[in-house]
Amino acid sequence: MLNRLSLRLRIFLFFCLLAVGGLVVSSLALWISYQRVDDPELIDAYIFAEILIAFGFLALIVGVWLLFDDNVAKPIERLSAQLRARAHAGVNTEMDVRATRYLGDLGPAAAGLAEQFSDTAINTAEAVAAETAHLAAEKKRLTALLSEIPVAMLLAGPKHQIVLYDAQAAEVLAQIAHPRLNASLFDYLESTGLTDAYSEMSKTGMEVECSLTSVDGTQAYFARMKPLGDAPGYMLIFDDSTLRIRPDEARPLIYDFDLLDTSIDEEFENRRLTDLCFVVFDTETTGLLPHKDEIVQIGAVRVVKGKIVAGEKLDSLVDPGIPIPAASTRVHKVNDAMVAGAPDIVDVGRTFHQFARDAVIVAHNAPFDMAFLRRHAARIGVKWDHPVLDTVLLSAVLFGASETHTLDAVCERLEITIPNDLRHTALGDAVATAQVLVKMLPMLSARGMVTFGKVVAETRKHGRLLEDLN
Repeated sequence: MLNRLSLRLRIFLFFCLLAVGGLVVSSLALWISYQRVDDPELIDAYIFAEILIAFGFLALIVGVWLLFDDNVAKPIERLSAQLRARAHAGVNTEMDVRATRYLGDLGPAAAGLAEQFSDTAINTAEAVAAETAHLAAEKKRLTALLSEIPVAMLLAGPKHQIVLYDAQAAEVLAQIAHPRLNASLFDYLESTGLTDAYSEMSKTGMEVECSLTSVDGTQAYFARMKPLGDAPGYMLIFDDSTLRIRPDEARPLIYDFDLLDTSIDEEFENRRLTDLCFVVFDTETTGLLPHKDEIVQIGAVRVVKGKIVAGEKLDSLVDPGIPIPAASTRVHKVNDAMVAGAPDIVDVGRTFHQFARDAVIVAHNAPFDMAFLRRHAARIGVKWDHPVLDTVLLSAVLFGASETHTLDAVCERLEITIPNDLRHTALGDAVATAQVLVKMLPMLSARGMVTFGKVVAETRKHGRLLEDLN
């Protein structure tokens, strides 16, 4: 059971045991002495002596524990976190050996090992970089080729989740809701047409023509469903949805073929972190009081299979319905003129709710941002019942509660740079928080926290941190 406790807590319990043992021994020794003297008049003197011994001994134990905690336990915890960051998050910042000066040669030895590991990693990275450049060129050619095809095309897994979509398909999906990798096609298209066509294709192994209807019933599509050979899932081609894109416009091809092999049948708490979709968001507000202030900007990005999905982002100003104080504008640079004519929290809230559907919501100090959304839940007409992770608590789990856990501090620790012009913008902070999450995921897995349930159980041990931040 003790193995589940942190090192610092175990050391604290050890000193508590020393204190209790010392008091028991001193009390027993005085009691035996008193019995041997056999003089009732000395009882007050023995009691007074025991009180002095108890206070003196407790003061000594507490003093030694504080010294041990500051000079041994905390440095060990910090050194462990730095080594994990180097091993699993690609961080190469110089290790703080000075803080481990009371640990003998452990600090320099760890720094030497980390340096050797970094050199090996650099050599490996150089070899990988050449192959990566080749793959990037191939992806660019594939993207250009698929974008030239005058139809909308996407790939879906056997559970009808989106595995790939091109620029044309993104436009088709956007007419219904924001296109999202790993989202269910049933979020966009009426299920019967899809499932009937999939059943027929599975039986015959041949291409199937089908008529599909959007979930809101306002649009109809003629499509072809094609099997993917030995791979599970299918290709869906919207034949009557030609999209004309200027040659100079971006033509994204969004995909992750690993999604074809992802199981989504497990209980949510038992799902692996790498199999989850995360929507990382941030808000800018008129003030710091969720019960009366309002949101003026929301930014969000999606993380799928441990990677930020390029092209899937939400960035919207919000009309707060009240004046924005000058002090708040100095922080986030959003003023009354900028939000004039912007959608209100009802419209933006619905868009964000759809964007975060079937995903874990992530934020830095999440209770603050979620409080604004939950206050307007009835007006928006949604329930914010998504699972939530907080990168403040994840930082405490990985680096220790005694460290600083502001977004700037965590980014510096993980070698993440937030451009000055993007700091304190909703999208800029959301992207930085997403980069933090991506680096933290392998570090959590390395400590045995591979499922969502295990991570949540660990973060609950540090809930007091959020109370102190608010």
